[in-house]
Order: sequence, then structure tokens, then C-alpha cells
Amino acid sequence: MELNNLMKTALVTGASRGIGRETARIFAENKYNVIINYNKSVQQAINFEFMLKEKGFSAVAIKADVSNRNEVNEMVKKGIKLFESIDVLVNNAGIAGYSVFSDISEDDWDEMININLKGVFNCSQEVLKSMIKTKNGKIINLSSIWGMVGASCEVHYSTAKAGIIGFTKALAKEVGLSNIQVNCVAPGVIDTDMIDGFNLDEKKQLMEEIPMKRFGSPEEIAKLIYFIATNEASYLTGQVISPNGGYVI
Repeated sequence: MELNNLMKTALVTGASRGIGRETARIFAENKYNVIINYNKSVQQAINFEFMLKEKGFSAVAIKADVSNRNEVNEMVKKGIKLFESIDVLVNNAGIAGYSVFSDISEDDWDEMININLKGVFNCSQEVLKSMIKTKNGKIINLSSIWGMVGASCEVHYSTAKAGIIGFTKALAKEVGLSNIQVNCVAPGVIDTDMIDGFNLDEKKQLMEEIPMKRFGSPEEIAKLIYFIATNEASYLTGQVISPNGGYVI
């Protein structure tokens, strides 16, 4: 399928794998042009773009480190040049980290904040330039339950994810008059490679603490993200929605 500038366009950061990949797939299946942002996962992103196009969907993979403002600006320019607008931004790109607080180095801290929080700032500010002109757009930010309640040995991660929640609420108030909705999804434990660092016993113990006795799937989170982007959620803004199986209530 050729790139289509008559359809709405969704930019999904960190879309080569996990929640981002499922989110991009669902938007593509619902007739959106999809911009697959990636940084290091080059082959995964290229293969994903090829797979979507083979199925007749409109997609393009664009490399950009979300913590690098120049690369973000170039990515957004390319996307708008191809599709004329970016109607939905899903700020999904992020990294995880597990360490006692005293062992977190300054470089560890800076990397976590730059990718997980500054990346949201970079992408949102650049995409908003066109959204404000058209008075239309939706920004959906990915936080975490640990941004809501904090996690031991994940201070830098929890801090970045908490910042995303504050960012969402403040920006929603600022751009509401421009008909732009800003919301946040704060998932619980999701079955992605971010939990690969846990061994089987640790995963079983963690699962026992979840009232629904299972981890969430990337597809479940992606479907929620897509719903927030639809007209059915047109009066929703500044909200933090946490699909977590009852782990945090």
C-alpha cells in the first residue's frame, strides 16, 4: 500500500517491539498511517514496516533517539512531509533500570531521565507545533504504576515515570482550548522483555501479588491506547488510566 496522506497519522515512539509494536499494529489495522519510531532496534523496525506493508497497511519506520532534540525534529518533519499531519502521538519509548539507590550513577540517572522523560518533552513539543495550528490532536503518554506509587530499587525509573504523570496533567490543562487531548496510560506488570531480568520464581511471586493472578499483555495495553485516541474518548483529557490487574488500586 502506498503512503496515504488522506488518512489520520499516528506516531508511536519505541514501536519496534513490546507495547509500542502492538500499538502501531492496531493503529495500522484501523486505517491510520503509522510512523514506527525506533533507535537501536534497526532490523526489528525494518521487518515490522515490511510486515505491515505486506498486509496492505500504510507505515514507515523512522530512526530517532527521542532524547536527542535534533533527531526528533527531523523525524517529525519527515512524518509531516509524508502524511501532511501527525494526529496522534504515543510517547512509548523508554528504558527500565533496577538498582539500589546508592549504586545509581549520575550517568544512569541522566540516561533514565533523558530517554523516559525528556523524550516525552521533545516529541510532544515538536508535534504540538502542527497540532496547535490545526486545533486537533491527541497525545498519549506511557507511564507506569511505579510512577504512581514508587518502586524500591527503581528510584530513577519511578521518578521519570512520575514526571510523565505530572507532565500529562499540566499539558492537558494548557492545550485543552486548542482541542488537544493529553492522557496517560500507567500499566502494571506487562509480559514484555522489560521483565526478562526476573527469574521464574520471581515472576511467580510477582504474579501472586496481582489480584487477577496474571501479567498483562502488550495487546491489552495497545487496545486501551487506541481507544483513548478514538472519538469515543473525546471528553477524556489529563487522566491517568492504570491497567494493572488490581495490583495498584
